Amino acid sequence: MNRIPQIIRTAHLEYRVTNLAQAREYYVDTLGFVETEATSDALYLRGLEDRNHHCLILRQADTPGIGHVAFQVYGPEDLALLETLYRPSAQFMERVPANTERGLGEALRIQDQWGFPLEFFWKNAKVAWQLQRYQNYHGFDVMRLDHVSLLLPSIDPAYRWYTEQLGFGCSEMTVTADKSTKWGAWLHRKQTSHDLALQIGVGSPMVHHASFISGSVPSLLRGLDVLGAQGDHRFIERGPGRHGTTNAFFLYLRDPDGNRLELFTGDYLLTDPDWDPIVWNLEDEQRQTFWGADAPDSWFNEAMGVANWATGQIVPTTAPTVQTRPTYLNRNND
Repeated sequence: MNRIPQIIRTAHLEYRVTNLAQAREYYVDTLGFVETEATSDALYLRGLEDRNHHCLILRQADTPGIGHVAFQVYGPEDLALLETLYRPSAQFMERVPANTERGLGEALRIQDQWGFPLEFFWKNAKVAWQLQRYQNYHGFDVMRLDHVSLLLPSIDPAYRWYTEQLGFGCSEMTVTADKSTKWGAWLHRKQTSHDLALQIGVGSPMVHHASFISGSVPSLLRGLDVLGAQGDHRFIERGPGRHGTTNAFFLYLRDPDGNRLELFTGDYLLTDPDWDPIVWNLEDEQRQTFWGADAPDSWFNEAMGVANWATGQIVPTTAPTVQTRPTYLNRNND
């Protein structure tokens, strides 16, 4: 039997930003990320819990969007397995030596069959732990990257790929009322609700958001007060609230370039190997927000383009194939 690559977790991602100084002020000074290293064209940031070099890269670019999404694996043999696995379907694939990306060991870069720029690596430079340096806590007390949400015109092919070929488990899913179509799937490698969310969306390939753990609900609320006090309330897109799916407390923000991130705290531990996915009906009003509050149109209709590894340009997206907004949310638009 073929061995499944041992993916540890979603480890970092890269946001493209058009003004690096402005992005640093937002992410480090206001939100509370820790700056590990700066170069002429990039900032390498981490959370207070991180002992790896970075969980977020801010890269100077002409246009915003996602540079890549990265997963950490256990060892070099997993890179070889992934190479074999992706070779028939990848649009682009290359091995890059250590330190091609600051703080990272040898890596495998792939433009996958859906057009997403992925990176797999197994070594990461270690840095000073900030967890008990409470004097450095500020903003939202950002702890670590938790998950990334990918938008696809159809969930089933990607769901099968990640669960059958890459060994992801499924914690929860959303299906249409007739149960004929998966609308979303929450997939995990680490033992929390998810590392990766697959959602039907406005086009493919696009990333809906990256989610970072906030230290606590009070941390999240304090960060909101800071945004308000600074006149930065315009960056608040949705929330605060509690998700039905994952049970976590959430807040969605946009950065100065429009890139979307979520602050997220309070989901659950998932250790049972025989976990049965929690299944939600798409028309359940408590699915997205447990309190029943609506989400703004932008949350459904806007997302982030992704870069092509080979050219560095944003990949053209497909047209949507399915309505992105559940019918119950159209009740005020009749």
